[in-house]
Amino acid sequence: MAVTYKWTINQMDTHIQAEGQDNVIFTVHWSYSGSEEISEKTYQASMIGAQSFSYSEGDSFTPYADTEVFQNIVIGWLEDALDLDSMKANIAAQIQTQATPVTENKYFTWDNSVASE
Repeated sequence: MAVTYKWTINQMDTHIQAEGQDNVIFTVHWSYSGSEEISEKTYQASMIGAQSFSYSEGDSFTPYADTEVFQNIVIGWLEDALDLDSMKANIAAQIQTQATPVTENKYFTWDNSVASE
């Protein structure tokens, strides 16, 4: 099965007013996650970040209130600004490492305190 990817927009920082518009976004805080079912078990991995944007008068502008359209626009901005192929490869590698680990954490199972005189 293939990895399924998903964007989550966690927060957007806006200028209350800028360049004659209201709620002009200047930073998008995002999460990008992936999940895959391997041998009847689901593995998940994610990345988080923040991406800055700028708006100049005359650029196309979509009102923040139009959230359904707006979410797709913001995701488009992120996909244009970020190295999406690299992000997908990173998440897929994290999932593969979970499914077929190459390292293992070991913990002491005995009392390893040392008494001193």
